[in-house]
Amino acid sequence: MGMKTRVDLIVNARRIYTVDKAFSVAECVAVDRSRVIAVGRRDDMEEAFSPRRRLDFGNAVVYPGFMDPHCHFLSYGYVLQRAQLFGARSWEETVARLVAHATNSPEPWVQGRGWDQNTWESGQFPSNELLDRAFPRVPVLAIRVDGHAAMANSAALSAAGIDAATRIDGGTIVVSGGRPTGLLLDNAVDRVKSVIPSPGEATTRQALLAAQEKCFAAGLTSVSNAGTEKNDALFMEKMQGEGDLPIRIYVMLLPTLENIEYFASRGPSAGDRLTVRSFKMFADGALGSRGARLLEPYADDPGNRGLFTLDPDELARVCGIAKASGFQMNVHAIGDAAARLVLNTYERFLEPGNDLRWRVEHAQLVHDDDLPRFGRLNIIPSVQTSHATSDMAWTETRLGHERMSRSHRYRDLLAQNGWLANGSDFPIERLEPLRGFRSAVFRKDDAWLPEGGYRPSQAMSRADALRAMTIWAARANFEEGGRGSLEPGKWADFTVLDGDLIEDDENSLRITKVSATAVAGKLVFERPIL
Repeated sequence: MGMKTRVDLIVNARRIYTVDKAFSVAECVAVDRSRVIAVGRRDDMEEAFSPRRRLDFGNAVVYPGFMDPHCHFLSYGYVLQRAQLFGARSWEETVARLVAHATNSPEPWVQGRGWDQNTWESGQFPSNELLDRAFPRVPVLAIRVDGHAAMANSAALSAAGIDAATRIDGGTIVVSGGRPTGLLLDNAVDRVKSVIPSPGEATTRQALLAAQEKCFAAGLTSVSNAGTEKNDALFMEKMQGEGDLPIRIYVMLLPTLENIEYFASRGPSAGDRLTVRSFKMFADGALGSRGARLLEPYADDPGNRGLFTLDPDELARVCGIAKASGFQMNVHAIGDAAARLVLNTYERFLEPGNDLRWRVEHAQLVHDDDLPRFGRLNIIPSVQTSHATSDMAWTETRLGHERMSRSHRYRDLLAQNGWLANGSDFPIERLEPLRGFRSAVFRKDDAWLPEGGYRPSQAMSRADALRAMTIWAARANFEEGGRGSLEPGKWADFTVLDGDLIEDDENSLRITKVSATAVAGKLVFERPIL
């Protein structure tokens, strides 16, 4: 018998999905200095390696650490500190939750997030009379679930200098009877947000730690923070350096002058924990608030085609800066007209065969004529499969039957380049990578409906759905060299489930849970054994 190699750690489990090119399955991983050094059968590995410690997950199954390639990590941390309006069954209940939250909150503004009029009996947008009665003096901003609409009370409107005559490019201030109703869409929401006092460092630290804890419990080892300010990116980096924020973060910068001058001028920066190499922009609003920009009017609002939230010249200008500095473009486009604008603009900068991996974030509605352009120009769809099943109750109402083939067409998009990235967009959707997997594969919601799946021809295979939240998500961030699969040389980031996403039957996948999460070979979450 030869000498065994001393290693830091050996991980055993019933199955270990490496998600390498061959999609090979192992029983054992050897880890040294936080990286995978070998993967294989248990007997062979025991013969070759002598570990300082062991993690035996018994009957559980190990996967590469789950990644969320499009979420709002820091915003989610702040949302956890604010009024939770998710699941409120009416506007009255929404206001009651804001009142309850305000009694325990010392903040100068009352803020909440998560209401969704599509789930109320009325199905209608509210107005702010009730909010004004509850909060006659304190400013209140209650943001809709998708972040693209909000209700503001009169105190908040007045703090932002908004009245019935105010006009905002790429935004709507809804007016009725000569006064604002309080309903704001897209850039109008940003106008109010811009006058809210910035959170202090202690609040930001608390938000990042709270968001990280929830991510680890959900099996995420890496997140992409969509839309980031300079100070927040530097603060994340500082906390990572101090060891308080082991989660890996891919930063999508807002293309402010400050961000362009500070970051883009140096070109891409990819550290072990923090990557800064992309710009995030918004081409339109969201479908639920009828702000997504459509090629033809909304079926349920015939005078409205939604909003463009940026100036096409500004998009082209930032694309030029990105191309020159080696930065990636990640542009939010939900409506088919917004997708077309983004593709048209990208086309001016991208040659066929490029490897710049410019992305369309969401790509929820894509016209047949535009679909092949993703493949021709290597443009990456960065999608959220759970949007299909969350929105399915009202998508056809918005679009009409004949446009449904353009919506949530994830298999069609996947066919373009042979890969795509799938995230959750939390806190707009729940922070739960397994939910995105289930939506991708079964096209069913949390109640496991509809029976045969929602437009099942657009479902993804299980292996592809797993790739889209591991190796393909890494590839969408240019990070496939260090994470996304369990292969020698890569970081030992892994997620452990009590179920097998590839082999288990559909019913057992409804109750599959995260057992443990590890970053760089260290456990950052373990589900308590009850």
